[in-house]
Order: sequence, then C-alpha cells, then structure tokens
Amino acid sequence: MTVEKMEEIQPIVKQIMDMLESHLGTKTELVLHDAKDYTKTIIDIRNGHITGRTVGGCGSELGLQAMRGTMSMDSCINSNYINYTRDGTILRSSTLYFKNSNGDMVGSLCINTDITDSIKFENFLREYNNYDPNAKPVNEIYVPDIQQLLDELIKRAFNLTGKTAEEMTREDKIAFIKFLDSKGAFFISKSSERIWEILNISKYTFYSYLEMAREE
Repeated sequence: MTVEKMEEIQPIVKQIMDMLESHLGTKTELVLHDAKDYTKTIIDIRNGHITGRTVGGCGSELGLQAMRGTMSMDSCINSNYINYTRDGTILRSSTLYFKNSNGDMVGSLCINTDITDSIKFENFLREYNNYDPNAKPVNEIYVPDIQQLLDELIKRAFNLTGKTAEEMTREDKIAFIKFLDSKGAFFISKSSERIWEILNISKYTFYSYLEMAREE
C-alpha cells in the first residue's frame, strides 16, 4: 500500500492503535511516526513511559536509515527484533514502514514490547528447572503397589527380548532374568517364583540361569 501523506491513513491507524493498546496492555508501546519533519515525527504514542517519549518527539536512528536508504524497506516491515533503551530496558520490536509512490518513507508504525521482566523470569525458570531436552530420560516407574512395579519390569523384560516365553531360547531366558536382576526385581517378595513360572522352567534352572547372568 502506498501512502502519499500520513494524514490519509491516520484515522484508521488510530483505530488500530486503540485496539492494540487495549489488547496488549501497558507493557507495549505503540508509536505512529510522520517522516515529513524528523525533529518531531511522533504524531501518536501509547504507553510512552516505556521509552520516555511523547507526541512531538523524534524518531530513532532506524528511521533515519530507512529514509537514507541504508536499510532496506523492501518487505516494508521489520519484525521481532531486539533492542535496548538507555536505561537497559529490553524491547522486542516490530516496525511497519509506509512508502509513497516514489518509494520514499513517509511514516511508520512501531510496536515496542518491554520483555525485561519476562527475560528475568525465563532465566530463573531455566536455572530452576535445570532441564536438558537432549538428556536421556531415566524412565522411572511410578505405581501404587509393589506388584504393579514387578508387572512393569516384567513387561519391559519381554520388550527387551521381543519374544514370548514360548519363543525364548536358553540365552533369551538368561537375558530376561539378567535384566530383571539388574533392576532389583528379585528383592520383591516371591518374584523369583513368578519368573520361573512365566518362563516355564524349574526352580533349579532359574537359579542356574540367575548365576550365569550374574557371572556375565
């Protein structure tokens, strides 16, 4: 959209700024610039306390670069860039430039959101959670009773071999028992009896396999 003078669109942009101000709250500054006089470009501003500016104030150096042509306005919009005020406030900003039929900048609408507090909170959460998404999970089992814990361990042992008890070879059964032993399953009362029944082996064979697993 080409705009010859900011007066042409100021009424509709004012309505947009009214909506954004109500929607985004007091942490977001909205600034409408008219570039015809860069010493006093600001013709409308909301929440100016964020940068300490008022109507009649001047534009920023980015606006000067846009006017000079040293910053591309091909897209007409610079979205979500980070900058800082002189007092250290961190801003997430976006700027929409309005150009005339000659391609010259005639004005802009700027959005500056103060994210200083949310950055501090983000840093706190990162330190508090100490979460590494690339870390290998422990996969700890949480169940209400000890028999359900044994059930889950047996299920994982079957998943490890990928076979039913009837399909298991002698080596598979030893690996099955070794897995359960490594998880401490045989500290659970009567777990040994349950395993030799599941594997359809004798008590003697079970303890023989357990000894072999531990020797490995």
